[in-house]
Amino acid sequence: MARYRDSLCRLCRREGIKLFLKAERCLTVKCAIEKRAYPPGQHGQGRPKFSEYGVQLREKQKVRRIYGVLEKQFRKYFKIADRKKGVTGENLLQLLEMRFDNVVYRLGLAGSRNAARQLVRHNHFYVNGRRVNIPSYMVKKGDVIAPAPNKAEKFPIKTALEGMRGKSLPQWLAFDEDNKQGLIQSLPSREDVTLPIQEQLIVELYSR
Repeated sequence: MARYRDSLCRLCRREGIKLFLKAERCLTVKCAIEKRAYPPGQHGQGRPKFSEYGVQLREKQKVRRIYGVLEKQFRKYFKIADRKKGVTGENLLQLLEMRFDNVVYRLGLAGSRNAARQLVRHNHFYVNGRRVNIPSYMVKKGDVIAPAPNKAEKFPIKTALEGMRGKSLPQWLAFDEDNKQGLIQSLPSREDVTLPIQEQLIVELYSR
């Protein structure tokens, strides 16, 4: 399975915003954006002027990197979103939000989407009582997500569960602290995606 293995901080610097790829580190002064708020490379401190295509491309790359999706898979999501009824850009964001690794992150059970992806791959979570270790698995309304019984007391999960009390979650998600399980209450709406994303630019890019 292909995956990005280079420096994650370079991605944030390339897009010029915090993508929150490294959990707590992104909230400290150690964050690369705090120290070097310009693109990586020897020409990074210049002032590049992007064409219309360049602006659209950067927006697509930003969203792809936020959710940790490679190009081929991202294009597949766009084709599915384009075939669905409704606004294509909003459909695309909804599909990305419903990925299993993203839901684990949004429930607060992992510090970043990358961390959530690793925990999912290592069999840390169940969906409706069945073990699921595929980060791209698409959850549905009514699905129940819970830590695997033999993983709940391990460090990353135990720490996350201890920090759940009183934590604010998106409206489409709920978490039962007593039973230690999350619930997909509804499909996410555009208002639930608070990231600085202009999905219309992505639609325009793929519509060329």
